Amino acid sequence: MKVKASIKADKSKGDILVRRNGRLYILNKKDPNRKQRQKGPARKK
Repeated sequence: MKVKASIKADKSKGDILVRRNGRLYILNKKDPNRKQRQKGPARKK
């Protein structure tokens, strides 16, 4: 099931959308304080 992202990446400010381990991250090399994360599915133990 796909879920719409609630975090938005602004390409003009250098944001990069990355998907790791089922989570959605926004990284920025120009301005590292612009990092964001959307919680993904719960981890299985």
